[in-house]
Amino acid sequence: MRWKREDVVFETLWESEVWADSIANEIYGRTIDGYITLDYKIAYALSFFLGSVPHFVVHTEKKVLDNVFIYKVWVTPGPN
Repeated sequence: MRWKREDVVFETLWESEVWADSIANEIYGRTIDGYITLDYKIAYALSFFLGSVPHFVVHTEKKVLDNVFIYKVWVTPGPN
């Protein structure tokens, strides 16, 4: 599993969507399999973008680490 982690947090959903779109392109291109973020808006948008791809199964996880929420979004191969 190839992960990318960034700690950027945006103020607006629009900024998060633009950011998530670029991350989705990395996942579509198979350079990474998953993304870890502190920003729930990025995780939300990324999950939505990836959920529209029929050959991906999208997984999400919300964890608490040192009293901070961490959001993970990753894909595994799905039915073709």
